[in-house]
Amino acid sequence: MATSANLSFDWSLIRSFLAALDHGSLLGASRVVHTSQPTLGRHIAELENQLGVVLFERTGRGLVPTATALQLAEAARGMADSAESLSRLLSGTAAQSRGTVRVAASTPVAYQLLPTIFSQMRQALPDIDIELVASNAVSNLLRREADIAVRMFRPQQGTLIARKLGNVAIGAFAHRNYLARKKPIRQPVDLIGHELIGSDTDTAILNGFRALGFPASKDLFALRTDDFVVQWQAVRAGLGIGFIATYMAKTDPDVVQVLPDALPIAPLPMWLAVHREIRTNKRIRLVYDFLASTLPQCI
Repeated sequence: MATSANLSFDWSLIRSFLAALDHGSLLGASRVVHTSQPTLGRHIAELENQLGVVLFERTGRGLVPTATALQLAEAARGMADSAESLSRLLSGTAAQSRGTVRVAASTPVAYQLLPTIFSQMRQALPDIDIELVASNAVSNLLRREADIAVRMFRPQQGTLIARKLGNVAIGAFAHRNYLARKKPIRQPVDLIGHELIGSDTDTAILNGFRALGFPASKDLFALRTDDFVVQWQAVRAGLGIGFIATYMAKTDPDVVQVLPDALPIAPLPMWLAVHREIRTNKRIRLVYDFLASTLPQCI
């Protein structure tokens, strides 16, 4: 007989035990658990063998529970209730795949990359709606302004999970019509005499010129705007030379790169950041995984 020191049994057999206890026959119990009468009989016999006790007396009128079976019934029902609670919990987790996920991204990423990706995502994850925050401002994941953020720098908050997707190449680009009416550009210093398009508050391009030894201030730019999509449209309109992500420039064959081999511009890293709730929220995990697999192919 099994002892308390080494007792081990398959708790999945408890369901068959309780069905037999409640219905008093293998036939009635088998109907409840949707299995055959012989299979349910084997379940009872296996549980008795594992426990080292007799649970039922087999009589012509059916199954008669032993005193041991009646003693075990309360604990067995507790196990069954716990299993049902676990099932409900898992069902609730599955339901988390339905709902809304809020994604924050810079305007170029939101304008150029994400619509196509979200179109694909909609086919793969039709139960998830997306709220897109298209802004160059840094959305604060900790304050839940977004669930997921695409950022061009690595988040430093320890409570966030960040994954580097790759590097975004940046180049100087201009429309063919602009270049046709302006003096040739053969070296970086020639850019100083051209119409340049840049940011109003972001000093990255100015710092790049200074690193090359050129004195530079905001007056260098004929058009200043912090909206990178506006910068791109200004380049396409032939206004001047802008500093654009290559994935954006590829969309217009009339926009060409200036000094592709002679103008060193450091690429921007692209990071995917998410709150640690991704570990328990299924729909955030699904969207995060989809972006992590598709965005690197686009940059």
